Parts: sequence; C-alpha cells; structure tokens
Amino acid sequence: MIKLTSTRFGNLEVDEEDIIRFPVGIPGFEDKHSWILVGDDNNAIMWMHSTDDGALALPVTTPDSVKGDYNAQIPREALDPIGDVTDCDVAILIVVTIPPDRPWDMTANLKAPIVVNRATRAAIQTIALNDDYGFRCPVLGDAMRERIREQASSEKAQ
Repeated sequence: MIKLTSTRFGNLEVDEEDIIRFPVGIPGFEDKHSWILVGDDNNAIMWMHSTDDGALALPVTTPDSVKGDYNAQIPREALDPIGDVTDCDVAILIVVTIPPDRPWDMTANLKAPIVVNRATRAAIQTIALNDDYGFRCPVLGDAMRERIREQASSEKAQ
C-alpha cells in the first residue's frame, strides 16, 4: 500500500497494482512516471494523479464519452515502450482541459490518446495518425454548452 497526500483529494492509499507506469513519462511531465486513477466510477471524468507530485492531477475520460466512433490509428512501434499489446489488453484515455471559470468550454485531446497496457499497467501518450482528430475537441455540443453557460450566468446574477 502506498500513501499519497493530494492537494485535490487529501490523503490517499493506493495498492501497488493500481499504479499506471509511464516508462517515458508524459509530454510535459517526462520526469513523472507513476500515476493512479482517482474519482468516482459513475463520473465520466476521472483524474490521473501523479504519485510523485501531490499537486499534479490531469482530468481524463474515455474517448467514447466525447466521440462515440473514436478509432485512433496508432503505429505499432509507438506502443513498443509498453510491451506487446492486443486490442483486448488496451485501455484508452484522453486528457480533458476544463477552464476553471468556463467548464462548459471543456475540450478533449483526441489527437494524443493515452494507451494503457492492462496486463502490465504500462502506458504511453502517443499521437494518433487520424487527420480529423484535434488537440482541442469540444466535449459538449453547442446547445449543451450554451445551456450550461446561461445557467451559470443566471446563478452568478442572483
């Protein structure tokens, strides 16, 4: 059991088997190799939390939460650092950006998925070859974004 003090979640206890290891780190966090998923299983957004830095947590979700037909084209050699994988052994996560004062404008990075080898718990963030996947894809549709924005505006006015 590993104990972690998180600025976002308080004190956490984590089983060693729940740790996701990034052999080459994550772009922007190359020196952070050990992460865990934190959050409620009933919520589409989870937090990928560094076990090395109690203040570092990235919001993530599954790609089907944003794009139902998501099918990232990833070169096999890009997955070499996480070992041999089959489609059954892979879990895909995508990083979400949530502006603190405008959560309705959250975006998802469909271009750079996180690929997790479930068997080894090794992971890598890589670039999908799909030209139609962007780094900042809106998570919510236009109507939903507008509805949430209006609701926030009316609550602020009260």
